[in-house]
Amino acid sequence: MNTTKVTFKNTEGQQLVGRLELPVDRYPHNFALFAHCFTCNKNLIAVKNISRALTSNGFGVLRFDFTGLGESEGDFADTNFSGNVQDLIAAADFLKEEYQAPTLLIGHSLGGAAIIFAAVEIESVKALATIGAPSNPTHVKHLLKSGIEDIKETGKATINLSGRDFTIKKQFLEDLETKSLPETVKNLRKPLLIMHAPQDTTVGIKNAEEIYHAAHHPKSFISLDGADHLLFKKEDSLYVGGVISGWAKRYLDVQDIIDPDLKTKYQVVARLGADEGFTTQMKVGKHHMLADEPEDVGGNNFGPNPYELVAAGLSACTAMTIQMYAKRKGWPVDTVEVHTSYGKDYAKDCGNCETDGAKIDTFERLITLTGELDDKQRQRIKEIADKCPVHRTLHSETQVITQLLVG
Repeated sequence: MNTTKVTFKNTEGQQLVGRLELPVDRYPHNFALFAHCFTCNKNLIAVKNISRALTSNGFGVLRFDFTGLGESEGDFADTNFSGNVQDLIAAADFLKEEYQAPTLLIGHSLGGAAIIFAAVEIESVKALATIGAPSNPTHVKHLLKSGIEDIKETGKATINLSGRDFTIKKQFLEDLETKSLPETVKNLRKPLLIMHAPQDTTVGIKNAEEIYHAAHHPKSFISLDGADHLLFKKEDSLYVGGVISGWAKRYLDVQDIIDPDLKTKYQVVARLGADEGFTTQMKVGKHHMLADEPEDVGGNNFGPNPYELVAAGLSACTAMTIQMYAKRKGWPVDTVEVHTSYGKDYAKDCGNCETDGAKIDTFERLITLTGELDDKQRQRIKEIADKCPVHRTLHSETQVITQLLVG
C-alpha cells in the first residue's frame, strides 16, 4: 500500500500527524477523510482495514490522530468535541491545498458524530458514512460515568478507558451539551450511510435509529450483525470498507484521473509497505486487487497468494481458449469450468525420487464441460486446453529481466 506520513496544523498551531493512503499506480478518483473513535487513534486495526478496502477501490484516504492522541501534538485534557470537529476541517483544508478536497467523510463512534458537524463546514463533501455513531455527542457521558462527579466538583478527573488513563476536564462535558446532532443531521441534506451493530453494547442500536429518522433521503442503513463496537474482527472492518466503497460511488464522480507521472508501461504493479505484512496492493491491467498469504504463514489472507494468481491465469486462459475454439467449430459448449491447483511433485520419470531436485513445479488442472458433446469432441477440447497461451508460456523457455530503480 502506498502510505505516506503527513503533518498539518490545527487551529491552535499544533501539529497533527496522519497517514495518507493512495491506490497503487493511479491517481485517486476521490479522497476520503476518516475520523477515529473517542480516545482511539489512526492506527486502530479496524481503521487501517477500512482504509485498505477503500484504496483497493481507487480512493485516497487520510486517517489522522486528533489533538492530544497518538502522534499528534497537544494535551488531550484540553480538547473537546468542538476541537475534534475543527481538526477535521483542518485535515480537509490540508487535502484541498496539497492533493484534492475530500468528497467522502467516514466516522467511527464519536468520530461519526464529528463528521456530521464537520460536513456543514466542508463544502466539498458529497457523502458521509458513520459506523457505530451515537445520536448525540452527550452519549459519551456514560463512558465517563466513573468520574462525572469529580469533574463537576473539581473541574477534572482521570478516567480509565480501554486500559488507558485520560484526564477529562469540565469544559469537555460543557461543550457536549451545546451540540444537537439530530438538528444538524436534519439540515445536512447530503447522502448518509449509517452502519451499526445490533449487538453494540458501547453505543446501542437505538442511536442508529435516531440518526436515520432525523436524516433526509438519500439515507441508508446497514446492519453490522454480530460485530463489536470497535470492529475487532477483520472480516467486519473489511466488510465495512467494501460496503462504503460501493455505496459512495453512487454519489461521487469516480472517473479515473489520468496522471502521466503515475502511469507505467507494465501490465502489473505490486506495492507493499513495511508495516503491511504480506498484504500487497496490486494493479492488474486496469483492475485493482489485493494479494496476500494465508494466516498460518503470517499473512492476513486478504487476497490470493502469488501461486494462486498464477494458477488463476492458467484457469482463465484455459476457459477462454476452449470457448473460443468451440464457438469457431460450432460445438455446443454451454459452460467451461477449470479447476487448477499448484504444488511441487516428484517428476514421473525421475531416477531418484528421494532427492529434492527430483520435484518439479506441478499444476493440476481439472476441466468440466457441459453441453451435448461426443467423446471425440471432448478429447479434442482437452488437446486444445494444452494450447492455451498461458499453458504454452509455462512450458516454454522464459526470462525475467529485472532492473532496480531508486525510489
